[in-house]
Amino acid sequence: MWEPSESYPDPAIEVLDPRFLKYRIGNAAVERLATGIRYGEGPVWFGDGRYLLWSDIPNNRIMRWDEESGAVSVYRKPSGYANGNTRDRQGRLLSCEHGGRRVVRTEYDGTLTVLAERFQGKRLNSPNDIVVKRDDSIWFSDPVFGILNDYEGFKTTPELPTCVYRLDPASGRMEAVVEDIPNPNGLCFSPDERLLYIVDNGSRPNRILVYEVAEGGTLTHGRTFVDAGDQGLPDGIRCDTDGNVWAGWGSGPALNGVMVFAPDGAPIGRIDLPDRCANLCFGGARRNRLFMVAGQCLFSLYVDAQGAAHP
Repeated sequence: MWEPSESYPDPAIEVLDPRFLKYRIGNAAVERLATGIRYGEGPVWFGDGRYLLWSDIPNNRIMRWDEESGAVSVYRKPSGYANGNTRDRQGRLLSCEHGGRRVVRTEYDGTLTVLAERFQGKRLNSPNDIVVKRDDSIWFSDPVFGILNDYEGFKTTPELPTCVYRLDPASGRMEAVVEDIPNPNGLCFSPDERLLYIVDNGSRPNRILVYEVAEGGTLTHGRTFVDAGDQGLPDGIRCDTDGNVWAGWGSGPALNGVMVFAPDGAPIGRIDLPDRCANLCFGGARRNRLFMVAGQCLFSLYVDAQGAAHP
């Protein structure tokens, strides 16, 4: 069970390498902002409204936390068993739906526009995580997790291999940019968008892979960035402006929380949480507040790092 720290620095924030010391704020502690969700995912920050949205997948809803009041409310229900969320360059919410097996955009008036639901005439599996590049292209992973049972969506047989896709929302053209990862999951760009990191949850051990992003959006020179070991389970990932990768992590009491990796792949820091952290994002007025969704709770921590300026 999580309890607030009674001392500073918070012992839940572990320095594994001296390089992490610059990102730890001595009197900042892990805070629990919300409870009562069944299984949380996909946090996304709306700075213009000073609120955070995140998915409660099995309860088929998207939740909202308001920074000013601390109030927690339901943003949308049903949500199509939404998982990953982000914003496009115009500030609109993009969501990966397990239930509809599609990617949707929430317009300014609240209506939904379907951006992707089929590839080469076949239905997508269960879009999972999503990011937007500065050229407006939308990148998302499509594992089978949301169609394995009737808990996070609807059980069915997959029609497509598990891929990572790139979508041009203007033309509607979609292409599979990675086709050889069994169950790709979290993904994020480096600050300069020359690298794309992708979590591989289908290999044993699990890995975080990194690819070079070439002109036109093709990926080259894929390699293992982090080997998660015998028990490690990476999930959602984000980069800060220094190129460090912050990864939701589990599974087990000694592993649950967030791992932080330097650009060379070395583990430099860890944030201990009571449950496996499924996903995270940076937010707040200066993008220096880390929001972490773990199990049934939403946590936050102020750090002396800024999230890379992607939606």
